[in-house]
Amino acid sequence: MACAVTCPVWHCFGINKKPRFRVRAERLDGNDLSVVSTDGVSVKETTVPVVVGKGYLVDGGNGSLKSRIEKKMGCEELELLWDDGYGTNTVKDYVDAAKDMIKPDGGPPRWFCPVECGRPIKDSPLLLFLPGLDGVGMGLILHHKPLGKVFEVQCLHIPVHDRTPFEGLVKLVEETVRLEHASRLNCPIYLVGDSIGGCLALAVAARNPSIDLLMILVNPATSLGRSRLQPFLPILEAFPDGLHVRTIPFLLSLVIGEPLKMAEVGVERRLLPTQKIERISSNLTALLPFYSGLADILPTETLIWKLKLIKSASAYTNSRLHAVKAEVLVLASDKDHLFPSGEEALRLKKLLPNCMIRIFKDNGHTLLMEDSINLLTVIKGTCKYRRSKSHDFTKDFLPPSMSEYRYTFNNVFGFLNFASCSSLFSTMENGKIVKGLAGVPDEGPVLLVGNHMLMGMDLSSLCEAFLREKKILVRGVAHPELFWGNFHTSSNVFNFFDLMKVMGAMPVSPKSLLKALSTNSHVLLYPGGAREALHRKGEAYKLFWPNQPEFVRFAAQFGATIVPFGAVGEDDMAKVVFDYYDYMKIPMLNDRIKEVIRNGGVQIRDKAKGEVASQEIFIPGMIPKIPGRFYYLFGKPIKLKGREDLVENRESANEVYLQAKAEVESCIGYLLKKREEDPFRSIINRLIYRTFYAPLHQVPSFKP
Repeated sequence: MACAVTCPVWHCFGINKKPRFRVRAERLDGNDLSVVSTDGVSVKETTVPVVVGKGYLVDGGNGSLKSRIEKKMGCEELELLWDDGYGTNTVKDYVDAAKDMIKPDGGPPRWFCPVECGRPIKDSPLLLFLPGLDGVGMGLILHHKPLGKVFEVQCLHIPVHDRTPFEGLVKLVEETVRLEHASRLNCPIYLVGDSIGGCLALAVAARNPSIDLLMILVNPATSLGRSRLQPFLPILEAFPDGLHVRTIPFLLSLVIGEPLKMAEVGVERRLLPTQKIERISSNLTALLPFYSGLADILPTETLIWKLKLIKSASAYTNSRLHAVKAEVLVLASDKDHLFPSGEEALRLKKLLPNCMIRIFKDNGHTLLMEDSINLLTVIKGTCKYRRSKSHDFTKDFLPPSMSEYRYTFNNVFGFLNFASCSSLFSTMENGKIVKGLAGVPDEGPVLLVGNHMLMGMDLSSLCEAFLREKKILVRGVAHPELFWGNFHTSSNVFNFFDLMKVMGAMPVSPKSLLKALSTNSHVLLYPGGAREALHRKGEAYKLFWPNQPEFVRFAAQFGATIVPFGAVGEDDMAKVVFDYYDYMKIPMLNDRIKEVIRNGGVQIRDKAKGEVASQEIFIPGMIPKIPGRFYYLFGKPIKLKGREDLVENRESANEVYLQAKAEVESCIGYLLKKREEDPFRSIINRLIYRTFYAPLHQVPSFKP
């Protein structure tokens, strides 16, 4: 029998304030469970008060019952540049929510679902949040809105005065996991464990190796033996409680994260310096209740109990790490004053067979309540979001939100886009060249085929322009090295390669290309691949395309439109002074590159011949120049609708292929000539113009 407590009943308790936070709680169990009134829940003949607070509702279960979210879905899919709400909540909101949730209610640990999460999209997986030392369960409050769009979120609440041992918590979570797994056999269950919650997640995974669990561990407490807490544990065990008073302030100071990173949440990078300082100062002042309220969330007796609980949790979990087979993502803070989380992430990566890590250098212990980390963005960027047994780059892709768009193109690629100040042109069906992207079809499937500039510098400006001008997401196919090779496994920080995946990048393969075209997408393909992006000295704007016209046959299969384009400007940004041939002349570097490729590098086009087959991944030596400008020209579209004959007729397909290649070369030649007429090619002239006139994307260029 199921019991659901979802109605707004705060008025029954004399609370007239409009709620800011609410929690939907539901119970599912074979035992007889019934609601006896609006102010209590009958559980096994024991009435436990329902805790009703400032805008949320927590059910009063006995902790041994399982919980499950009512399967009501919102939209089928997310819109492009959707509002994820990240940054609208801050640490102050956590304090407001925690004040009422920590009031004693006599109940055991239980699950709740923040109503603020809303209704997720269809077929969303379940996400269980396991809290850290505070036990409140509101540690994801900054991430409720974005996570709630794509997950069924449930959070574990451990009351302040609860003294359930670690093994009891493991069994509670385990029962919930097993029940949910039985109802969704082909869907993963996410366990997000913060601090001691990380130990809890690992323990459950070790006991249930056959269940498809995907764990996200945030500064896990498995490193207790090397933490600053270790010297205090014998003192806590040996002396009476009255002698602990002097150690409590120091212990609480370790729990607190980086105040500045907390205050930066929601502060836009585009603000003027004076505005930023004013906003951050205001947020720092608003954090004061957090520090004073921490003593209420973790009173002396509870803090001592939690520290002892960490000891048993760490020992229990570390002894069972060998049994963990689940997929793991470890998020660690380099400035964690409580645990050596950065070192622990590296240790877990070595011990766990399917583990990836991301280290955040400027964050503290309370990583989930600090700036610089949108948890959903990290999940997407590490390709950890999936709705079935394996990740599908098409079916599991979530379009970027507005906050991700701003962060990517303002913060990460902002300087490059500012320095390059791209100017885009396109060709209409009648052959006329116009400013902007009007000549590129709005309706897909569309295959954009062009030349790669040095280090792929052309990518960010091109993708940003399509999003800004046409509200179209261009899905680029990238080298598999970024997904499965050395670049993917060796990178320990969340970087621009991860953001490329957030913005739609997928591994280049016939399967990926066919799937993307089948969904009527705009797909970006560089036939020259890494060979063009990592070209040698003197090879700027030279094409290194394979001899096989495969992309033409793929496009014809779905009646796609091929749009050839050319891009120039790399020679105005940097000069290659040390290339692949120079590397190969140095024995140590030669051997190192070959070893890296042999031991983990992903090779593509193994059967290709000629220059395009040489796709060794290396970083050329470059000297920056005074920035010039990037130029793009999209040629006349080649429509393949009704040309299904090209799928089988390779000779005809090759003619279209050569036509597209010739068009790309023509676009490059046109831009190299016409850019000499641009009065704003120099960054100095652009800066002067922008001071008095237009924003970046409206700086004039040559007349086509």
